Amino acid sequence: MSLAAPNRPRPSSSRANVAIVASRYNEAYVNSLVDSARRELEALMPGAIITVYRVPGAFEIPVTAEFVLRHTTPDALICLGLIMRGESEHGDLVGASVTDAIQRMAVAHAIPIVHEVLLLDDEEQARERCMGDRINRGTEAAQVAVNMIQLFEKLRVSFPFPQSNA
Repeated sequence: MSLAAPNRPRPSSSRANVAIVASRYNEAYVNSLVDSARRELEALMPGAIITVYRVPGAFEIPVTAEFVLRHTTPDALICLGLIMRGESEHGDLVGASVTDAIQRMAVAHAIPIVHEVLLLDDEEQARERCMGDRINRGTEAAQVAVNMIQLFEKLRVSFPFPQSNA
């Protein structure tokens, strides 16, 4: 596990819209991720509008994220979930499927989507990454979202969309 996370972004007065799609499966851990992400977003972007959408499990995250992207206009979307590896390959298959879908969505919509759907081996890893102070993937997800929102604000200034002749 890497401890080399990017630096915390500078606070922003942006009134960004941030959507969070989070699973209910492994609820204690995912709730901790959601709470940590929300706290960090509120600290870094006090004017942000944060909307949380809860889904049953990790497999439902991509379809809900796609629906959110089609029907709302978030500046960033954070996907939070936890898949615990078991004795079969099911967890690995779900993890790969979710990862692929999230990446394709981000590219297709040209919107920052933060992937923190964790595939872990045991409860110890889950506690460390979801409830820990030293490493907290919810906090990191919020920091990535803010970094990307700030980057995309700069990109929109540098590369404005062409005006329609209509």
